[in-house]
Parts: sequence; structure tokens; C-alpha cells
Amino acid sequence: MNDTTAQRASYTVVGAGAIGGTLAFALARAGHPVTVVDADRDHVAAIRADGLVVARGDTRSSVPVTAVTPDEFDGTLGRVLLAVKAQATGTAVDWIAPRLAPDGYVVSLQNGFNEALIAERVGAGRTVAAFVNIFADVVEPGVVLDGGAGALVVGEPEGAPVSERVRDLVADLQSWGPAVASDNVEGYLWAKAGFGAMLAATALADAPMADLIDRHRPAMAALTGEIFAVADRLGVTLEPFDAFDPLPLRRAADPADRDAGFDRLTAWLRTQSKDRSGIWRDLAVRRRPVEVTTHYADVFAHAAREGLPTTLLRTVVDGLLLLEGAPQEMAESRLDALDRLAVDASRAAAVREWLEGHREELVTDLADCTAQGSASDDPDALDACLGWLRDWLDRHLGTPDAEEILPRADAGDILVRRYPGRDSAAADGRPVLLLGHYDTVWPTGTLDDWPFTRDGDRVTGPGVFDMKAGLVQAVWALRALDALGLPRPACTLMLNGDEETGSLASHEAIVEEARGSRLAMVFEAAADGAVKTARKGVGLFTLTVAGREAHAGLDPAAGASAVDELAHQILRLAGLRDHEAGTSLNVGVVEGGTRSNVTAGRAVARIDVRVASAAERERISRALAALAPVDARTRVEITGDWNRPVFERTEQVAALAGLARRCAGLLGEELAEASVGGASDGNFVAAAGTPVLDGIGALGSGAHARSENTSVSGLVGRSALAATVLVALAAD
Repeated sequence: MNDTTAQRASYTVVGAGAIGGTLAFALARAGHPVTVVDADRDHVAAIRADGLVVARGDTRSSVPVTAVTPDEFDGTLGRVLLAVKAQATGTAVDWIAPRLAPDGYVVSLQNGFNEALIAERVGAGRTVAAFVNIFADVVEPGVVLDGGAGALVVGEPEGAPVSERVRDLVADLQSWGPAVASDNVEGYLWAKAGFGAMLAATALADAPMADLIDRHRPAMAALTGEIFAVADRLGVTLEPFDAFDPLPLRRAADPADRDAGFDRLTAWLRTQSKDRSGIWRDLAVRRRPVEVTTHYADVFAHAAREGLPTTLLRTVVDGLLLLEGAPQEMAESRLDALDRLAVDASRAAAVREWLEGHREELVTDLADCTAQGSASDDPDALDACLGWLRDWLDRHLGTPDAEEILPRADAGDILVRRYPGRDSAAADGRPVLLLGHYDTVWPTGTLDDWPFTRDGDRVTGPGVFDMKAGLVQAVWALRALDALGLPRPACTLMLNGDEETGSLASHEAIVEEARGSRLAMVFEAAADGAVKTARKGVGLFTLTVAGREAHAGLDPAAGASAVDELAHQILRLAGLRDHEAGTSLNVGVVEGGTRSNVTAGRAVARIDVRVASAAERERISRALAALAPVDARTRVEITGDWNRPVFERTEQVAALAGLARRCAGLLGEELAEASVGGASDGNFVAAAGTPVLDGIGALGSGAHARSENTSVSGLVGRSALAATVLVALAAD
């Protein structure tokens, strides 16, 4: 089509739905040659027969326009107004690109952020940005319902100065209404993203938009707050439009200003003839997929990069996708749940913000805790460390309801402190056990040549990862909840001093405490960021072979070699491994004989066994008990036992991991779960039948190695996660 006339510029509108149809009608009525291109053949046929019709109340007006389907169009495109659904942008632009004149351009009159995709296909120089907020609907083929006044802003992409082509375009679009030019279209688009999210949320129920927004202000404020937090992080200046002002809906806004903003918005919405959103109509009337997934793809991507939560937005999008094909399941209870989620999100944000404000104090505490040498085999160092811990706990958490010191003769004493709950609505009033250990594998004196060191976000030092950071995180989680007055269940803090040597002196006390607890949170380090929902059981065994000594040269047949027999037994032991079942067996130390010219009379092998199930533990136990000598002149003996039982992923453990994952989402983080070969005191707790959330401690790596490290950001983030989980446990 020739794109120039003596009087009026011509336009091609691709997508003649609510927005495209409204603007095509206005331009055609003002005398512009208009062609509409739409894939809906019934819609095109109706426009050809009766013109493009706009309905206002009981009045209908019609204007003639050229209407074609994409396969019927033949010509060159000049000024293109693109108004297809966001998810159809790529297909539409691929159709436009080969037909677009060198001096032509495409204007994105769509919801969402589509300019980058358009520019990718047709070039940045042929892309024009726009923001549109027009309340309209296609009510029947060829007929668009005018929903009232709206807003339309046009500009160059990426905030470039307003150009002559933009001014010309705006002048033409003023045939519709108050179109304006701006060098901050992005600010309008981000503001519309917040407004549009509220309208999208109203489609979860079947009621007028204004009423739902009014009744569910907590959810609406939290929803827009998530989006505007991303915009703020990107440096976007949000722009108000119509009766919508984004500034009172930012997270730091004054509550009175926020309520006033809601009052203005809902009053304005009640004046509109269109009382339900286009998304509601897609679900309930047209029975077609919603476009919100495409609308908010950029928001989700930016939020993920910035580490910002989008919990409510994802909940809305997921809820709308579930309603596709099932609009009868629309219910206001979905918005009630969103209100409750908003409260949870607000609390999580408050916890994270408070802890961020005390970041350096957390680092200082970790430095001081690390400076307390606490080798598992040094009773004096363990006593001194425990004394420091008690004083530190007094300073940070105050006097507990009760304190117990459980003395241990050959290991570090056990500290038990009981803290009351606050505003807990949980049906199960038993305390949550916060379990940790204060001993480390590092020998006394290690701090002399390897002290606590911080390099930016990275922290190193003996025990920082396993598990002194975990202790700091547990205490600061409780401290944050105290400072903010947030609900929490009763908590029992239990710290032992022999975990690194197998908890031989403490495991019975741990099990006894666990049996009286609702669940346990074990502040062992995470596994590459994941919580641990299964751990292998550990068996430590010694195989001793008794042989018969003789002179190896003078009388070689008189002896029975314990070393030879041990070699046979080691090969038998290797056959017990079953990697598919998660069973490993390692003969790590072998000793035998006295001299090379003496047939060995004794040989010993030390064995480490790891199993992932109780069935495998039983199989290995039977096999070890059944070991018999190959050489009847020798004797074999197995000593030792299972050091820690298997920690299996039960339904209760999986539920706790799911709770932690939801809490991480409130903080803008993803949380995985893992099964690991290493054991912890969580093994004892799980075997006692108490649900366990393990690995909620430090982020980092290098346990038991000179590379041991954790991070300052992880210290804050995992403290916030622990606190948020405790708040959730107080509610359920």
C-alpha cells in the first residue's frame, strides 16, 4: 500500500482487536487511509461487510477501512501500528519485516515489553516505543466496545529524545484522544506493568476489578511493590497515568498515601464501562490462553538477575495459567490467599532488610566465633569456646527460659537453651530444635597461621563453613525476629562439642531432645546452596585377621599369613559395594606384619561404609557378620558399629524442604534440595522419627580443608531464610 497521501498519512494496523481496533477507528474517522490486518477471518469479514464498528453504550458508529488477513495482504508497509497479543509478537514481526519499507517503522501498541524483540527483527531505527492504556474489548466480530478514556504515550526506544516522526505520529493519534510524546516511555511501561498485574490478579475471581482491588489492597500493594522494586533497581523513573500513581505503591511508601492512591484508582475504575479485565475475558469468554506469561517475562528475568523476589507475581501468573480452560474455578478465595502471601512476603522483606542493616555485626560475630579455637580433641579449648558462646548468647538473645549444661567426660559439654515462642498459632506447641555443634576438625594452633580473613564477600578461616557461620546465622535469625516483633515458635538451641568425632558422647541426648521436639533445623552447611533432605548412614568397622608367624625363608609352609588373608577379605568387601543403591565401602587404612622375613601374624583394615537406606544397612551388617577366613588356619574378626543411622527423605522431610523453598521464594531466592554422602547429627534426629531440615547453614565450600570458606552475603541470606522459616512455622 502506498504510505503517503496529499492530506493524511496512511497506517497499517496489525491486530485489530481492542487496542488496534480502537485506534484504527479513530484514525480512519479522521480521514487517514487505514488497513487492518488480522488473523481472525470472521473479524475481517465483518469489517469488510459493515465497516469497523465502535460501540459506546447503546450507540454504534462505523467507519470503512480496508481489512485483510495476513495471507491476503499484498504490498509494502510504512507506518505499522502493532497491536497483537504479546505472545504473538515474534510471529507478527516476522511477517512484517520483509514487507517493511526502508523508512517505515513499527510501533508497539501492546502490553508488556516488546520493543527489544521488534528491534531485533526489523532494526532499532525502525522501532518506536509506546505505552497504551485503553479500556476496550472486542465484543463480537467487527465490533469494539469503547471502555472509556485512557492514556497513550509514544517515544523513541531507550529514552532517546523525541523525534520528528514521533511528533507526527502523536499528532495523528490525537484523533483518538490525549496522545502525548515522551522520552520516558520505559517509565510508563514499568508503571503499567504494576497496574496490569493488579488487573491480572482480579481475573483470579469473577467480580468487578474495582471491587476486588479495593477489597484486597494488601495483595495489590505487595504485587505492584515487587514489580516496582525491580524498576527501582534498574533506575527507571516511574510515570503516573490516568488515575494510577505508581509512587504510593512502592515498598517504602507511606501507608496513608497508599490508601489514598487506592481510593483514587478504584473510584476511577468504577466510572469505566469495562468492569473486568481483558485477561478475565480471555479466560471466561474467549476461552483462549492468557498473555501474562509473555508480559512479565522481562520482569522475572530482571528480578532473577537482581536477586529480587517476585513471589506474588509468580503466584498470579501460575493461578491464571491454571484457570485456562477452567474459568469456573475463578474464586475470590484465591485473592484471600494472595493477601496472606502478601503478609508473608512483607515479613520476609522486613527480615532481610533488618539483617542487611546489621551485616557488619554478623561478620564481626563470625570473626569472634572463629577466633575461639575448638578442636574436638582439646577439652580446654572446648570449655573456653562454650564459655564464650554462653556470654555471646546472653548479649544477643537475653536470658533464656531455661539453660542446661550436660557435662561430658571425654568430649565437649552440651549446651541446651530454651526460648519461648511469641504469637505462635501453630497447633503443635512443641519447640523447634535448633541443632548445631561448636567443635571443629582443626587442631589447636591452626589459628596462629590461618586466622579469620575477609576479602570482600569471601570469608576464610578454620571452621567458618563447618559450622561457625551456621551458629551465627541461627542466633541472628532469632535476634531479627525479636527486633521486629515477628511471630516465632518456641525454640530449643542445642549445641554439642563432639560432632566432628561422631557425636559418640552426645547422640543419646540429641535423640532424647529430638523426641520432645516438633522438628529440627540443623545448621550444618548447605550442599552447593541446597538443603539436605537425605544423608547416608555411616558405619566405621575394623577387620582384624589373626595368622600364624613363621620364618618366611627357612620355614615358609609353617606360617599362615594374616596379610594374605586380609587381601582376600578386602576383595570380598569390594564386592559389597552397590553404587546404584547408594552403598560405598572404603578400606582406608591397612596395617599388617612386623618384618619382611616374618610371615605376618596379624593384619588390620579400617573400613568406612556409607548406605542410603535401612535395607542396605541390614545387608551390609549381615555380610560383615558372615565373613569367614579363606585360609582355615587364620581367624577374622569384625568390630565397630554403625556410627550414624540413615537419614531418609520421608514425606515429612520433603514437606519441610518445600516450606523452606517457599520461604526462599519470599526472599527472591531459589532453594534446591540434595542427598549427600556425609552424615550429621540430623541422622540421629531423623532416625528417631522427628522431621529434619538439614543444611540450612552456611553457603560456601571446603569443609575440613584449607580452602574452607563462606560468604558475607550468604551469612545474611541464610539468616533471613532461617528466620522466615521460623515465622512460617509459627503460623502452621
